[in-house]
Order: sequence, then structure tokens, then C-alpha cells
Amino acid sequence: MNRILSKKIPIARFFFATLFSFGNAAAHAETLTIAVAANVRYAYEELAAEFRKDTGIAVQCVSGSTGKIMSQVKNGAPYDVFISADSEAPEALFTDGFAETKPKVYAYGVLVLWTNKDLDLSKGLSLLVDAKVQKIAIANPKLAPYGRAAMQALASAKLDAAVKSKLVYGESIAQTTQFVDSGAADIGFVAKSVVVAPVMAGKGKWVELPRDSYEPIAQAVVVLKHSAESPSANARKFADYLFTPKARAILAKYGYTLP
Repeated sequence: MNRILSKKIPIARFFFATLFSFGNAAAHAETLTIAVAANVRYAYEELAAEFRKDTGIAVQCVSGSTGKIMSQVKNGAPYDVFISADSEAPEALFTDGFAETKPKVYAYGVLVLWTNKDLDLSKGLSLLVDAKVQKIAIANPKLAPYGRAAMQALASAKLDAAVKSKLVYGESIAQTTQFVDSGAADIGFVAKSVVVAPVMAGKGKWVELPRDSYEPIAQAVVVLKHSAESPSANARKFADYLFTPKARAILAKYGYTLP
């Protein structure tokens, strides 16, 4: 009887060791879903590639306006990390119990005017009242922090009422950029991180708006808590990665200022 048991024990140990090993491999192979504000989309592609190269952890993303992503999270969207275009949305998600960690500012966004038309950008915002400018693209300020910043810049220049009838609203910076790129708008308020992206090289011209004409666009990251099975350890690794020297260099390359 003892001989029979002694033969079975190694087999049992092998079985449980194999099961444990398989479980670890499955956990490591878990793909993180990162919700990315539209202005970060191009920088994210480089960040994700370097993160996977350094850690072996796979990531995929969904992109959209900050307001829309926040709404999706509150309605149960299975996102692991939220790279926001502001700090207010992540803070609200943390306060309401949708996030595991307090938000942390990873970068400050920069607002620019961008056009494909033959317009004199040296005039700054005063250019927008010119008869040559019929349509001005702007991200929906109710959903997108860059849209709110654009409205602040217009108010600062006392031009918000003068150009109100010219404004066309995109759901996000991505759609706003598309309006200008396609010619549907003559000029637009977009993120510097978009116009300096390699994919946009040679497209149009742009000028930064005065930093004191809008509130600082403090962009924060937060680890979300969508379910008990959420791979939070890997999600935290990704969020922390944004603060590494390699990631900070990528963010600086895309025109962000760093905290």
C-alpha cells in the first residue's frame, strides 16, 4: 500500500506544479486594455511597444474623448487603465469607486491652432475673425478637455462671441483633426501631440497658443477596477511605466510638458 502511494505522490506533485505553472503563464499572457484619450493616441503606440518589449505584457487600446471614456467606465466597460486628457475625470472615477489608485499627472498638454489652408498664423487668435476663416474645428468642450481649453483661449482673447457661429464641434481631438485634414474646417484647435506625430509630418502648419490663455491641461493616469478578475498588478506596471525615463522621453517627443 505504501509503495502504491509513493508512486502516486510524484505524479500528483507534477500535476499541481504543471497546473500552477499554466496558471502563471495564463496570467502573464493576459492582455491589458488601455483606454486612451484621443490626444495621446500616437504617443501611446510608441509607449505600448516599448512597454511590451520591456515587460512582455501585451496591451491593446480603445481611444476616444475623455468624457466618453469616463461614461463607458461607469457603465461597466472592461478597461484596465485610463490615460486621460485631464485629471478631473480620473479623480471622479476614483472618488466613485471605479479606480484602484489615485490619479497621477503624467504630462501637461499643449493647445495649438492648425490649418491646411494659406492662412497667416502669425496673427494668432485674431485670425479667426478673418473672412477667409468660415469654419473653426473644436473638440466638444462637454466631452474633451482640449475643447474646454480652446473655449478658455477664445474667452481670454474676447473672441468667443465673435466666432461662435463659425465653430464646428468634433467628438474628440481625433475628429477635430479630421475636420481640418479633410478641409471640412479651415482651421482648428488641436493638441500639439497630434500635429508633431510622425504620421502627420508635412501636413499643414500650426502655432502654439499662449499657455496663459487657458488653464493647464493636466493629464492623469489611473488604474481602473472593472472586476475582481482585473489583472491589477500588470495594470499598475503599465501606469507606473509612464513615469520611467524612457516613457517621459517619448511624451516629451510628442510635445507634452512633463511634471
